[in-house]
Parts: sequence; C-alpha cells; structure tokens
Amino acid sequence: MPSRRPTACQRLGVLLAAALLSCGAFAAKDAKEAKESKDELAHRFAVLGHGPADNGEPRLKHALDEAEDKDAAFVVVTGIKGVKESCSDKLYQQRRELIGDARRPTVVVPAASDWTDCRNSAGRSNAIERLNRLRELFYAEPNTLGARKLPLTRQSMSPRFRSYAENAHWSVGKVLYATLNLPANNNHYLTEAGRNSEYEDRLVANRFWLNRLFAIARRDKLEAIVLFAEGDLKALSQPSGLSALLRRAVPDNDGFAETRRLVLSLAQKFPGKVLLVDSAPLAKGAKPAIEWRGNLGHLSVGQEDIEVAVDPAAKALFRVGEADDAGDKAPPKAIK
Repeated sequence: MPSRRPTACQRLGVLLAAALLSCGAFAAKDAKEAKESKDELAHRFAVLGHGPADNGEPRLKHALDEAEDKDAAFVVVTGIKGVKESCSDKLYQQRRELIGDARRPTVVVPAASDWTDCRNSAGRSNAIERLNRLRELFYAEPNTLGARKLPLTRQSMSPRFRSYAENAHWSVGKVLYATLNLPANNNHYLTEAGRNSEYEDRLVANRFWLNRLFAIARRDKLEAIVLFAEGDLKALSQPSGLSALLRRAVPDNDGFAETRRLVLSLAQKFPGKVLLVDSAPLAKGAKPAIEWRGNLGHLSVGQEDIEVAVDPAAKALFRVGEADDAGDKAPPKAIK
C-alpha cells in the first residue's frame, strides 16, 4: 500500500510540539541560569553590637578575631569605646589601629559613647570637636578599614555636606548598604534652648542622605536597602492609618521622630526590602531576630555579635545567625 503523507494539520501539530519542547528547554535553561546568578549574589555580613562596657578594647579585639574566622563580605562595628572610657586621642588612635588591622573589610558606625558625652578638662562638652576627630581617623578614606577593602561612597563627597564622612554607602550583589549617624541617646537631641545646632544640621544631612540612598536603589533596581545605625528609630512602632490619626502627637523632644517618618515614607514607595539594623538593648533572654512590617524590617543586636546571611534565591532574603563561644556559626534561622 502506498504510504500516507501526513496531512497539513498533522505537520502543523508536529511543528507546534517541537516549538513547545524548544520553549520548555529554553525556559528551563533560563530558570537555571537565573538561579545560578542569584546563588552567586548570596553573601554574609557580620555586625558587632555595642555595649556600655569600659573594657572596650579586649572585647572589640575578640569580636574582630571571631569575625575573621567567618566568610563575611564585610564587618560592621557599632561604636569604638564604652561610656566610661576616655575620649582621648590616644584611645581613638589605638582603636583605629586595631580596626585597621582587621582582615575583613570593616565599617565603623559612630555610637553616642564615642563623642556625645565627651567633655574637656574644664568639664564642658566637646562633643563636636570629638566627632570631628573621629571623622579624621575613621572616615577619611574612600573605602572600608581593614586589610581587605571595599569601595565606599561617603556623603562628604557632596560639597554641601563635606563634614558628614561617617555616612557612607556600598553595594554587595543586589543590596545597597549604608551607615547613618543616629546616636542612641535620643539622636543627641538637647533640650537646652539654643544648643541644638549640631542635631539640626545633622538632621538636614541625614534627610538628604536617605533620599539619595532610596533614589540610587530605585534607579539600580536593587532588591534591598540595609541601614546601619546605633540608635533605634522604633519605625515598626509608628502607627499608621486611623490609629495614627487617633494617637496623640509625637512628643517635641523625640529626636528620632522626623527621621522615622522619612524612613517609613521612603520604604512605602520602595518595591524591595528595607532592613534597619541597630544596637538597641535586647530584652532579657532575647536573641537578635528580624521583625517585619510589610517590606520594612528591624533588627536590634544589642551587645551581641551576629552574622546575617543574604540569599536572593532563598525564601528568606535575610537570615540571622549568631556566633557561639567556640567561634562557630550557628545555623541561620529563617525569620521571613
């Protein structure tokens, strides 16, 4: 019998089937490449909390040594000294050398105890002079401290804000990291009349800085912004909607109020995650953990030294782990 030729419909069916198989293969390849790309962007960072201890150097050295044993892309140190320690140039220089010897790229976030309570020999406040000295020692270079370097963009590169070198940003993968000078003692808000110029000037600088950071993240289509500061903005406790209207006005002496409102407003317009990391004290027995409200997350580390895993391919973009006494990393716990 003569062989039957396939009909036009049959030929079309074969072509469609082949096309579907080809599309499926390309889709699988694209998915695999996308996952591999995200895997390459996964990284970790370490945060060394801050406490009021007066033996700051041994603790800081131990924490830096522990961090060097881990696979962290960078280390953030909150504060260089305790409340009872000297504000002398000698101590500042010693801490600068200690942090400068760290093997990992290291960023210092200024703490209130580093400058706000410092006084001269006459007993008068010399907070601004000490802050300027910290800027000279710890924030003069366009990169991180430590043996390995990461390039930084400092706010002081803007002619209008040349003094604010402690505010810096850098990127790892698809995450923008940044520091913000927000000291824990109510943002160094002073109640005495006519003595709030430092606070007011820094408020303007921080407002500009935050708007700049979110503009960069939107422009570069980044997945997240992480902000490091000593003070807790209490952003997740800020009421919204009807509860905000019913609640009494924020006290006039709340030094974080304006910055908190700005962060909330910017976060609402940002499509990615926003994580606030600070050194606020933890409740007794509590461990550092991320709390989320929408896309805004908050992590207080207290005096703890922790690692945070960042994995765009995982369900939880940020996962918190903690170093134990032996220096080993505990398995990261998924928070969200």
